[in-house]
Amino acid sequence: MNRPVMVRETARAPWTELIDDVIAGRWISPDTGRPAEVPFACVVIADDLDGAHADLVRTNMPAASYAVVADRDTWDAQGAAVAAALGSSARAVVLDHPHADEAQVAALQEKTRGVDALVAVGSGTINDLCKYATARDGRPYCVFGTAPSMNGYTSTTASITLSSGLKTTQNAHAARGVFIDLAVNAAAPAYLIAAGLGDSLCRSTAQVDWYFSNRMFGTTYCEAPYALQDADESALLARSADLAQGDREAVGYLHRVLTLTGFGISVARMSHPGSMGEHQISHWIDSFAGDRHPGTVHGQQVGVTSVTMARLQERILSQKQAPVVRPVPVDEDALRRRYPAAAVDACIAASRAKALDEAGCEAFNTRLALLWPDLRARLLDMAVPSAVLAGHMHAAGGAATAGELGIDLDLYRDALRYSPEMRDRYSFLDLAAGMGILEDFIAEEGR
Repeated sequence: MNRPVMVRETARAPWTELIDDVIAGRWISPDTGRPAEVPFACVVIADDLDGAHADLVRTNMPAASYAVVADRDTWDAQGAAVAAALGSSARAVVLDHPHADEAQVAALQEKTRGVDALVAVGSGTINDLCKYATARDGRPYCVFGTAPSMNGYTSTTASITLSSGLKTTQNAHAARGVFIDLAVNAAAPAYLIAAGLGDSLCRSTAQVDWYFSNRMFGTTYCEAPYALQDADESALLARSADLAQGDREAVGYLHRVLTLTGFGISVARMSHPGSMGEHQISHWIDSFAGDRHPGTVHGQQVGVTSVTMARLQERILSQKQAPVVRPVPVDEDALRRRYPAAAVDACIAASRAKALDEAGCEAFNTRLALLWPDLRARLLDMAVPSAVLAGHMHAAGGAATAGELGIDLDLYRDALRYSPEMRDRYSFLDLAAGMGILEDFIAEEGR
């Protein structure tokens, strides 16, 4: 067992309450009645790491040599301090405007050749690059998170853009340690803090999509990911306006929710608990916007797409009568025209996997008519109104619409229309298309 490392707590102590219980196997999953299991051994969230950088790394990831990987901003924020603490055992690797894609994963492996372990200092891109590079070559890594911008610190997957341009979720591995200094994170750029809230708000829309898919198609679903974050979600949303001020306690609650969301993905052994229709829209923008991409980050986009998905779900769930769907043909020629050659086969396969023919629609409609009264009530209980989500994004200083975020409206409408083609996960976007209402809904965006 790792020995404790002394860090300073001055606010809500301990920040890792419940998190420690999950790691130690003391938290019981409501789905199995057994202790939940996560592949993480150490998560530290502290008001001030107080010079404990080297001790945290060497205790949780002993190695003869380290590469401290950062970008220019995160090097200044914390990377230089981490490298200095590790002394001669550390090699500095400062990346210039990195992107989490296959080419830069390979480049990072080359830059760090001969080093035993990687220390990521950064947030989404730096973490995903280090996580995926080391998963591929068998080295360990740990991470000092510098912004509460996403939930990937405690997930075992990495968002990697393939050479085809398709943004994908790739299996990777767990960090040996996740270390969060709240003083550093509260000083992060305001848009990154708001992005973290955006990545958290998708809980409701993802849960509605995922549970609906489970009831209609028998796909896997579990309650544990949501039980883990239930109390902290309320505490976080009560402090959404404080996030805009860089309040350290609010940022601490945000990191708790992000950490527990990552744990939920590990417990479920899939990313579905926090990645359904709203993430598909964001991934489509990242994969296929090209020169039209506004330079926004993942969490900012997911905040907007979660509000959009909540609005679509509200529209459908307002109906007392069960929806009725008709077949939506898979136009393979259109797919081949729309996407790069390297992405076409994956998009065709995803579209085929959830396409319903006449018989499939008849069976779907019969089942949904039977389930709808109880299913609708359950989904409404899971949902958070779109106006409430938008209010929290605005309070935190973030955007709630494509226009507010600077996303071209035609691009955003294309993402709503075509993003279901990327993955075989059935969401309310697919349901709306089958009902014949998706185009009308899309036309209302931006009005």
